[in-house]
Amino acid sequence: MQPLDFIYQRHSVRKFKNQDVDPTHLQEMIKAAIHAPSGKNVQNWHFVVLNNKEKIQDIVKIVEKQNDTLASWTNDENLKKEILKFKSFHTVFRGAPSLVFVFAGPYRDMAVDAYKARNASSEEIHSLLRVAPAIQNISAALENLMLTAAALGYCTCWMTGPAYAFNEIHQYLGFEKEGYFLAAMTPLGVPEEKELSSPPRKSIDEILTIID
Repeated sequence: MQPLDFIYQRHSVRKFKNQDVDPTHLQEMIKAAIHAPSGKNVQNWHFVVLNNKEKIQDIVKIVEKQNDTLASWTNDENLKKEILKFKSFHTVFRGAPSLVFVFAGPYRDMAVDAYKARNASSEEIHSLLRVAPAIQNISAALENLMLTAAALGYCTCWMTGPAYAFNEIHQYLGFEKEGYFLAAMTPLGVPEEKELSSPPRKSIDEILTIID
């Protein structure tokens, strides 16, 4: 293996073998995750791993139900069809042996507090909030987990699509930690397919600006 191969081995996978994740490997993934950087070293992440196949199917049903509810809120038939179309995409974890839920905890932004103290406009405050350091922290941790999973022969799929069901999923899991909310999830397992690929990436020239 070349030094950077572990990066390019990560692919978004939606079909998995009926094979459990080795608990020792899971510990290695979480260990790698918590070595991610975080603003002020707050480490405002918490991982909940679900290995129960029946409960995973319950999560599928929760997402499906909320997807139907979402579609029922609009009279726009095109929007309704689009919402329902993504039901299958938002439940691709149904065949995974494990589900990893990533919760984000509180992160105090002193700049936001200062802006509020001078009665800054909502636009000014939004310009700070959109940076979302709390989410950036857990995103770094989840990426570490995914890269480690790939290096150990597993695959994942970063999921925020079913965020409309995250409150219901959170409640179902019964996980309680003050100030924490479900921010992302990923199936975890051995890929069913032997040959894996990812969509083409944009060229370096397109996405890189160097200022000397």
